[in-house]
Amino acid sequence: MKVGFIGAGRMATALAGGLISSGFTSAENVCASDTYESAREKFAHETGATTLEANLTVAEQSDIVILAVKPQQLPDVLQELKGTITGKQLLVSIAAGSPLSLFLETLGDSIRVIRVMPNTPCLVKQGASAFARGGNATEADASLVDSLLSTVGTAVEVPESQLDAVTGLSGSGPAYIYQIIEALSDGAVRMGLPRHVATQLAAQTVKGAAEMVLETGEHPGALKDAVTSPGGTTIAGIHALESGGLRSSLMNAVAAATLRSIELGKKS
Repeated sequence: MKVGFIGAGRMATALAGGLISSGFTSAENVCASDTYESAREKFAHETGATTLEANLTVAEQSDIVILAVKPQQLPDVLQELKGTITGKQLLVSIAAGSPLSLFLETLGDSIRVIRVMPNTPCLVKQGASAFARGGNATEADASLVDSLLSTVGTAVEVPESQLDAVTGLSGSGPAYIYQIIEALSDGAVRMGLPRHVATQLAAQTVKGAAEMVLETGEHPGALKDAVTSPGGTTIAGIHALESGGLRSSLMNAVAAATLRSIELGKKS
C-alpha cells in the first residue's frame, strides 16, 4: 500500500509516523511533497520516508493520496491534480472546511474521496477523528481510512452533514479542555499547590477520567455519581460548577463552534 502526502506539515508527519510505526505500511512506501524545503526535511527526518518537490509525482505513484494542505491552497492543488487523480487512487482530504462537492466538481464524480476531520491530539497518537465518504468511495475504502486514522487515535464514520458538529466537538474541543486544565491548575495554585504539581495533576486527572469513560463504557453521569459521596467534597465542588454554569457553557461552546464551521463552509 503506497501512501502519498501532498503537504508535509505537522499533521501529515504525525499520520505518516503512525502508519509506519503501526505496520500499516513501510517507510519505503510513503512519500510526501511540500513547497517548503524545511517541511520536507523534517518529514523525512521523523518518518524515514521519501520527500519530493512535485505533487504530481506523489499522486501518480500512490494508492492513497492524502491532501494535507491549507484550505486556501486546496483549489490550486486540485487544479494541478486534475487528470492525474482518477478512480484508481483513494483521495483523502484533511483540509478543514472543504466540502466533498469541491473535489467532485474539480476532479469528476468518478473519483473515490473521503473527507476527514482530525484533531491536534493526533500529533501524540490520541486523536479523535471523523470522516465522510464521497464520490465512488466504498465500504472497503471507509474501512481502510478507519484503519489509517486508528494508527493515531480513534475514528468514526459520519455523514458529511455532521462534520460541522464534529468540528465543534472534537476539532475545537482540545482548546476547551486546555482551558479546563488551566483553570483546575489555577484553583489548586490558589489553594497552595506549586504550579508544576498542579498542572501535572490536573492534566492527568482529565486523562484518567477520559480513559475511565472509554474503558468502562459507563455513562459519565454514573461515573460522576460513583465518586460523589453524600455531603462530601466532590458534591461541594460539583455544586460550585453548576452554580457557575459549566455544563451550559461547554454546550454553548460546541454549538458556537459548529455554527461558525457552517458559516465558514458557506464561504469556501
